[in-house]
Amino acid sequence: MKKRTRRQKAIIKRNIFLSLCAVVLIGAIALIGFIVSSVAKPDNNKSNTSNNQSTQSKVEPKPVPDTYATVLSIGDIMAHQTQIDGAKTSDGYDFSAFFKEVSPYFKDADLTIGNLELTFGGTESGKYRGYPSFNTPDQLADVIKSSGIGMLMTSNNHSYDTSFFGLKRTTQILKEKGIEYTGTKGTLEEPAYLVKDVNGIKIGIANFTYETPGDDANRKYLNGGAISAEANDYINTFSYQRIDKFYTEAQSIIDSMRRDGAEFITFYMHWGEEYQLTANNWQKSIAQELCNLGVDIIIGGHPHVVQPMELIHSEDSQNTAVCIYSLGNAVSNQRRELISNSRQGHTEDGVMFSYTLKKSKGEVTLQSIDLIPTWVHKYQNNGYKYTIYPIEDVENISSKYPDYASKLKESYSRTKAIVGKGLTDCQENIGCEITFK
Repeated sequence: MKKRTRRQKAIIKRNIFLSLCAVVLIGAIALIGFIVSSVAKPDNNKSNTSNNQSTQSKVEPKPVPDTYATVLSIGDIMAHQTQIDGAKTSDGYDFSAFFKEVSPYFKDADLTIGNLELTFGGTESGKYRGYPSFNTPDQLADVIKSSGIGMLMTSNNHSYDTSFFGLKRTTQILKEKGIEYTGTKGTLEEPAYLVKDVNGIKIGIANFTYETPGDDANRKYLNGGAISAEANDYINTFSYQRIDKFYTEAQSIIDSMRRDGAEFITFYMHWGEEYQLTANNWQKSIAQELCNLGVDIIIGGHPHVVQPMELIHSEDSQNTAVCIYSLGNAVSNQRRELISNSRQGHTEDGVMFSYTLKKSKGEVTLQSIDLIPTWVHKYQNNGYKYTIYPIEDVENISSKYPDYASKLKESYSRTKAIVGKGLTDCQENIGCEITFK
């Protein structure tokens, strides 16, 4: 074997040294990488805790603010012949005088409801006319809408005045004008009630009228005449002679309302005896049974005069209902000089009945109720005109309406004598501000 030269030995030593340096360098790089990786790696426990805290903060429900809904109801909207004649213009009909003084009250409420005791049968149903078979120009619907009335009760003893055609045409006109309604139907598919969302509070609303007795038990009779068989299911009615059938239907409607989310139930009843200042036994017994079924507010019409209010307790003590047996006339030509049964002027009187609901933490409660008396002024201006006047501030009525302040005061006194005690009882039970003391 040959001996290595000094040069060869030097080269070998250098290669060994470079190899060792490379190994050290690779090790150092690996160590630095491990340290960096360890430092940069997130703490899973801390991250999970942070995420959980973030998730919890996101799902915590925000408090839901309380909401309120005020519903205002008025009585019978009628159009007798002198009202139609007085509204006639060169190019149509103008009923704008009717609601000009009370429209601010309508618009201030969240929902205003009236009782439409007439039909919009159109010229197809003959000439426009008043009592006994009402056929009113469509222009009244425009004024109703513009005044702030958003819903109408259409089931009453005059719903069939222009036959089945007029009954359906009335609902068609209301749809075209954007006015909601219940009590009658335009098609069989429409429900027999409404559940109206008012500021997030769902109110169930139903409307029924009484039937008159007839010979055929399978037919419905209104104003003494039989309606067509095909119209039977287009109008909500009840028979005093078959009252249990109505209670069964009312229970079914209330159950359906609840399934549709109704949190408060109101029934509008067309009942009682015309021009009588007190409720009869039928009204009282029906109101009691509706309270037993869970109805919260009962509002009556048809007598054409104001009738008392009453606080009704269910027989099982589980429900309390506020009932006003009749709101009287909103507007009509029923004057003391024309109505032999009402010489004191009660047919000229009405009330605007309002109630306010509160929804707090998912629970709906009745917060307040109030009545504002009204009086219908009839005056000459190229024919007779009619205007409903509110009588809210009776102390200052002379300065506001000096020309007929005495009649307004008389109307106020008549209405207060009828509803004052019942209204006070209801307000004291609710715990709201007391009026009509």
